[in-house]
Amino acid sequence: MARQPLFQVRRSAVHGQGAFALRRIRKGTRIVEYLGERVSHAEADRRYESKHANDAHTFLFIVDSKTVIDAGVDGNEARFLNHSCNPNCESVIERRRVFIEAIRTIEPGEEMTYDYQIQREDDDPPGIDEIFACHCGFPQCRGTMLWPPDPPPGPKRRRAASRRARQANHTQKRGRDAGRGTARKSARRR
Repeated sequence: MARQPLFQVRRSAVHGQGAFALRRIRKGTRIVEYLGERVSHAEADRRYESKHANDAHTFLFIVDSKTVIDAGVDGNEARFLNHSCNPNCESVIERRRVFIEAIRTIEPGEEMTYDYQIQREDDDPPGIDEIFACHCGFPQCRGTMLWPPDPPPGPKRRRAASRRARQANHTQKRGRDAGRGTARKSARRR
């Protein structure tokens, strides 16, 4: 018996196309794997260097320090999940594969989103937040798909970083090769 698809791609009020639940999706459900051609960071930069600096539209996803998935080549519908500052999904990396999972129950007809967590770089041009503007509509929207700037180090931040390191060690000791993923900007914006 064929499995009913979990979502369909259609026009989104957030941005372009979006992925909408066809039925109730419970928290913790692995919805889709993010697929596309696996390339180096240098190749991803080369592919998008000729795009206009104000065009933030790519389908790049960082897997690790060596690999980027370009869903613009041989990608699937996972590339149509939009960003939100109040997402109902998250990206998870396991064994160098990227999956999108529900972080809360998603109702039929609801658009599925995740936080792209696009990393800031030291050489980002002025106005980078506007280039990666967020239109998710969440009342506490941070206004950009970029990850918030790092606050200056302080005692609380050091404690939190230490706690995250302990948690990461615990995860590795349990034998899971899992982590959160991040969308990727290409070098053309530099």
